[in-house]
Amino acid sequence: MQIERESICFKKKLLYQNSDMDKILINGVRRLDGKVKISGSKNSSLPILAATLLSDETSFIENVPNLSDVSLMIRILQSLNSKILVNEKNFEIKTRKPKNLNVSYELVRKMRASFLILGPLLSRYGYAEVSMPGGCAIGTRPVDLHISGLEKLGAKFVIEEGYVKAKVNGQLKGTEIKLKKASVGATENIMMAATLAKGTTIIKNAAREPEIVDLANFLKKMGANIFGEGTKKIKILGKDKLSGSKYKVMPDRIEAGTYALSVMGCSGRIILENMSNDVCDHLIKIFTPLKCLSLKKEKNGSVLEVKKTKSKFIPIKISTKEYPGFPTDLQAQLTAALLKSDGTSELKENIFENRFMHISELKRMGADIKLRGSKIKIKGVKQIFGAEVMATDLRASSSLIIAGLMAKGLTTVNRVYHLDRGYENLEKKLQNCGAKVWRVS
Repeated sequence: MQIERESICFKKKLLYQNSDMDKILINGVRRLDGKVKISGSKNSSLPILAATLLSDETSFIENVPNLSDVSLMIRILQSLNSKILVNEKNFEIKTRKPKNLNVSYELVRKMRASFLILGPLLSRYGYAEVSMPGGCAIGTRPVDLHISGLEKLGAKFVIEEGYVKAKVNGQLKGTEIKLKKASVGATENIMMAATLAKGTTIIKNAAREPEIVDLANFLKKMGANIFGEGTKKIKILGKDKLSGSKYKVMPDRIEAGTYALSVMGCSGRIILENMSNDVCDHLIKIFTPLKCLSLKKEKNGSVLEVKKTKSKFIPIKISTKEYPGFPTDLQAQLTAALLKSDGTSELKENIFENRFMHISELKRMGADIKLRGSKIKIKGVKQIFGAEVMATDLRASSSLIIAGLMAKGLTTVNRVYHLDRGYENLEKKLQNCGAKVWRVS
């Protein structure tokens, strides 16, 4: 399928220009009032970019966020000989036959999602060498589910000197795969690989996240035959070839949820723009237990109004769960929003075993939090205070931003390169809502 360039003028542009040494300073205790334009979803953009490897035709992808993780994925695709032009948030990607099928440690060490190129490379070229991936240290998050699923499709794996080396004799062959855990990444990798496999692939216990659906919709635009995305059973009928596509990435539901929880912690009213009806409905549902927070969708779901309606909190008990439950990616932000609540709330983490590293940093600011295994109890205090703190992972860093907005005095957040993996222009968006926050190098 040939796609017209239309009226978009693409040009080369340097993505993500912040320094790894940057800090964010916050002068807190201010209500938030203003508008925030939500960026495209990080967790959709990365697999969609990887999926462009499945076709030799040009794809046009809109609403891609300017994040360090996206920049890394672009570098990976370029190392595989893809030609990429960027105009603001619009990407033009032309995949060409790679000069080699090796992706180095230097490129993948900072981002676990880099492993998503494995399925497309095996399906298209029958071989791949990918360094074991890095990313946030929030648990083991093994890649064995990816490997075992691709093995069932016919790939053979060896791990040598830190590299996963995989080969296919002939063509991948469709089969039935039941995941031991509803892994988002494994579901995406297997689904992409299966689009060019011979025959039918069925993924059971598949992840149901909206980002899975977004990837499936992009693949369908490329001509893939996929059924059941968003359910526990996904069916893929393999094709000999896929075409190029034009597609717009969904809004980032975790970014939107982070700003909503900022309002909960600081009070005020924020209008979230560039939303979708599905993302609005999801946030309204998961935040229903937060009685002090009002969420109202407008303009057919393209806008979500978030405001704090009550000064007093009602203690809550929430457990993180796979979609459509409360996301683990919002647990740290909710913890911060509850620091000045009334009474004691309880949060249980069911997805990752090491996702409480933000607790010690919040305690430096005066938080009263007790950790017992996979549960934390947050006893509200009248005031927390600014301090110098250190981000340890992506979502922990956003919890420290929320706490800094709530704290009296100056908060300095170090190692914000974690934050830049998933939040585009966060300090500027908060400034538009009246926050006293700025970045320094």
